[in-house]
Amino acid sequence: MNRKPLLLAALVAMLALTLAAVALGSPNRKIWCAGNICIADDGGISPEALPKHGKAPVTARLNGEVSTRDGSHPTPFKSMDLKIDKTISLDAEGLPVCHKGQIAASTTATVKQVCGDAIVGSGEAEVEVAFPEQTPFRATGPLVLFNGGVKGAVTTLLLHAYVNVPAPTAIVVKAKITKIHEGQFGMRIQADIPKIAGGAGSVTMFDLRVGRRYTYKGKKKSFLSASCPTGIWVAKGQASFKDGTTLGINHLFPCIPKG
Repeated sequence: MNRKPLLLAALVAMLALTLAAVALGSPNRKIWCAGNICIADDGGISPEALPKHGKAPVTARLNGEVSTRDGSHPTPFKSMDLKIDKTISLDAEGLPVCHKGQIAASTTATVKQVCGDAIVGSGEAEVEVAFPEQTPFRATGPLVLFNGGVKGAVTTLLLHAYVNVPAPTAIVVKAKITKIHEGQFGMRIQADIPKIAGGAGSVTMFDLRVGRRYTYKGKKKSFLSASCPTGIWVAKGQASFKDGTTLGINHLFPCIPKG
């Protein structure tokens, strides 16, 4: 049975939070709640110490959970809109590009063979599916993040998942990263999420590592880079849910200035 994309919310939410979730480990765990829904962020970035001036290559890890105050099935995501501190940047120039048609309806092993040179992240996600009059069940599947190309100020990323829900299903999702110049913010991440399994599926866990170092025209480059001029990074935006709940996100992340 080919369900509606059960991991779509997990994929896009992961992308949207990956660059925002750069706290330095568990001591900086942050939880946002609105109504009955909560998102917990326990991500990290390495290295922790970064230059005050100029940027250095980094690798980000997002590890988080979506839950409810009363333990019930979480309501699905509707959209994400986040602005990220200008001290963090994304650069896919010169990276091989993967197209949606190359990885649609394929297993994780196949997409890694077809578009392996365009991979910029990997991990896994878990969703809970609660169909009417059925016992809720959870499914976990691998995630692979690909560079989908750069056009002007916009970088496209493709997120691929392969999970049994209950039949093996491949899912490919596009997300948009836009370079902006709005005060302290230099990047905007936007995504709209359609219904998942008719509204029955919701993300409960995500774990993704994002980072890639490569050489282009003889120059060493990094997919993610960051600086630490003040000892603080900022991420601000909101997550909207299908039941009308809007959850505001305003997160300050400490870093260690170097040099």
